[in-house]
Amino acid sequence: MKKWKRWKVKGFWIVLCTVLLFAPVRFLSFGAELEEEKEEKFQKKLHAQSAVLLDADTGRVLYGKEEEQIRPMASTTKIMTCILALESGKLDEVVTVSENAAKQPKVHLGASSGQKFYLKDLLYSLMLESHNDTAVMIAEHIGGDVEGFAELMNQKARELGCEDTCFITPNGLDASATTKDGKTLTHSTTAKDLALIMNYCVWQSPEKEKFLDITQTQNYYFSDTEGKHSYSCVNHNALLSMIEGLLSGKTGFTGGAGYSYVAAFEEEDKHFSLALLGCGWPPHKTYKWQDAKALLSYGKENYEKREVFQEPDFQPVVVEGGIPAKETLDSPACVNLTLNLKTEEKSLKVLMREDENVQIRLILPETLKAPVKEGVAVGYVVYSLDGLQIKSFPVYAEHGVEAISFGWCLRQVGKEWMAFSL
Repeated sequence: MKKWKRWKVKGFWIVLCTVLLFAPVRFLSFGAELEEEKEEKFQKKLHAQSAVLLDADTGRVLYGKEEEQIRPMASTTKIMTCILALESGKLDEVVTVSENAAKQPKVHLGASSGQKFYLKDLLYSLMLESHNDTAVMIAEHIGGDVEGFAELMNQKARELGCEDTCFITPNGLDASATTKDGKTLTHSTTAKDLALIMNYCVWQSPEKEKFLDITQTQNYYFSDTEGKHSYSCVNHNALLSMIEGLLSGKTGFTGGAGYSYVAAFEEEDKHFSLALLGCGWPPHKTYKWQDAKALLSYGKENYEKREVFQEPDFQPVVVEGGIPAKETLDSPACVNLTLNLKTEEKSLKVLMREDENVQIRLILPETLKAPVKEGVAVGYVVYSLDGLQIKSFPVYAEHGVEAISFGWCLRQVGKEWMAFSL
């Protein structure tokens, strides 16, 4: 009987230890499943076929849903039209309406062929009311014709790293074209590319302040250069007055693209850009506002700026054929390395989730060849996150190292001979 009780006690402890041993594993697994389930629920919550939230400072994708899928983008196209006009033209230039521009479909300004306008006024018409004829007026004025302007648009897109974007029209109307080799192209982009273009317009372009002035204006009034016809514009970016911190945005709609939206946002040290493509069709005009709010809430709740800068512990680098510091051949010549940064420059704040960490890599040569000049860049310290390089700091030679010369060798022999003679 006592033996049976002892076995019962042993059995109890065996079961208890087994539960304690495997419970954490099961708990962690369950926690991971909850995170995945949470992500899936958020994805299902979005109406857009493609959506992206970018860290505007680095271009890193913070959240994406088919963000690299190529789709038509409707009038969100006009952010590229606007920034090119600002960079290539002058606001007081006079633009003449052509027959081609005058026959563009609604939504349009309704100008007649031969009318003249100042470029500045047309940019408000373009971005606030999204007039299709205005886009063609601007394109013909800046690029000579629509095709020439489209070439400028595509060239700019490539410069910004938007490899999956193809511009055919300046207004975003559904369009296709055939190349000389018979390939069919469609006016299209990806959510990621579109957000990168908005990044450029708001934070990088030399004309970013003018872009913001235009896209943040609620109401604008103007007339043609002769003062015969007057026009009024109302900003249709509803989130400007609904969300504090929203800097800029552009809506779009065509039958092929559905509703689309691109926007830029800042809150203290957080900078986001977002893009939505295929975000519902009539009557679901408000889906884009819901999705935009959801993306911004996701970014604000899950990401914070963290200080990730670390002072590297550099080891001296051997300089082949260099004169050693002690000017004797019994020790190699070496050069010390430095970032050459001021105290206030030793900082790198990155928008990150709590569970993320940056990778720091030193790209330095194993040896250098003499001569080495003081202050010359010899390598880099690279910071990466999720495989994306977010910052690199040059590494410099802290001092110079001269090359061993015939004269130096003779002087060393002389010193050795004098020491031996004594």
